[in-house]
Amino acid sequence: MAEIIARNDNELTLQVTVKLTGSLMEMENLILDACNDIGGLATQEALQRFDTDGSPIKLGDTKMTVRDKSNKTYQSPYGAIDVKRNVYQTSKGGKIYCPLEHNARIIRGATPKFAQQISHKYSTMNAPSVCRDLEENHHRKIAHSYLQDVSDWVGAIAQAKEEFWEYATPLLDEAITTIVVSLDGAYILMRQDGYREAMVGNISLYDVTGKRQHTIYIGEAPEHGKGTFFQRLEKEISRIKKQYPDACYLGIADGAKSNWSFLEQHTSRQLLDFYHVTEYLANVAYAAYPGKTDKPKRAVWLEERCIQLKHESGAVEILISEMKKLSKKTSLTKTIKESLAAALTYFINHRHMMDYATHLEKHLPIGSGVTEAACKTLVKQRLCGSGMRWKDKGAKVILSLRALVQSKGRWQQFWNKIDQYGSQVCA
Repeated sequence: MAEIIARNDNELTLQVTVKLTGSLMEMENLILDACNDIGGLATQEALQRFDTDGSPIKLGDTKMTVRDKSNKTYQSPYGAIDVKRNVYQTSKGGKIYCPLEHNARIIRGATPKFAQQISHKYSTMNAPSVCRDLEENHHRKIAHSYLQDVSDWVGAIAQAKEEFWEYATPLLDEAITTIVVSLDGAYILMRQDGYREAMVGNISLYDVTGKRQHTIYIGEAPEHGKGTFFQRLEKEISRIKKQYPDACYLGIADGAKSNWSFLEQHTSRQLLDFYHVTEYLANVAYAAYPGKTDKPKRAVWLEERCIQLKHESGAVEILISEMKKLSKKTSLTKTIKESLAAALTYFINHRHMMDYATHLEKHLPIGSGVTEAACKTLVKQRLCGSGMRWKDKGAKVILSLRALVQSKGRWQQFWNKIDQYGSQVCA
């Protein structure tokens, strides 16, 4: 049992006795419980420092007086904390106001640190997994509904303030010469509409050697027209351009028309994702060597053409000519002819965005691997678990939280702003 043995201004001295018996695992569990006891007692003292002395207060022009001093249980990283605090009301009644909850930045009955912890966990695991983790590893038991309530509130703050709050880019040791803007989609199962496309965007900062130094991630739940996603990505691009006005802005994506109508507005260079293009070449390989026993020859042909496209200037025109010759072969099946025709059309329509050799010479990226990875880590790992079906609100909350967590430095900046302004004001 923990106890306070001394108070001195802003210092608190606590004491706890730990009985060390049994195996080391059993002892560690006893130590964890003792740490929670100390943390809970210290948090109780800390919370009371944010209460008033009971004097009347003013909120703007409204005078409020103490209604009573009532008990309230708050959830902390160390356990449930019971506190007696002043609650206020006007002489006419109406809504009750609790200065302690406002001053201490309480979020749905959770201390800010606990709200930060469980919303971070919820961004990476489903609710039952988070609750098991808290109980088994932290000896903290909370309800699924409470976890989701707090996380939804935190996610709502992230969404409400994404237009107004600016996040500082981490201090980078290297000069940034290239900024790549890329976007892609990943399908998730929605409760009402079946599978729909969630969007992922990223803005990656590269140094003169082509090494990625930092990436900003954006995730948006499925929507019709992608307007919200494009608006959010556009704002991030605008902010980064103010910081790096002289950098080369390069757009990389697959061949979707909506991607390029957006990227052409915001980047000075555009390049088709190299690895997406090689998928078309893989189909062309079947036109070059259509035989059932020609698999080794197809593999060699594909490797040679990929190397050629990647490293030789003018390779795309050579490949287009080769595809035209292959299309004249009369022995090809209907399926192979259709795949070849699709590849030829694709290369002709996008030939101006396939100068990979020049980009490599200038140490510029040629693939959207960062975005492909983000589709997996930002969307699929969390939203595409077995049996998962999402409502719009739930998907938005998760993607907002995960984007903040995965964009280095943003999660803590986000919480610094909540600590500065308060969760009620923010939401």
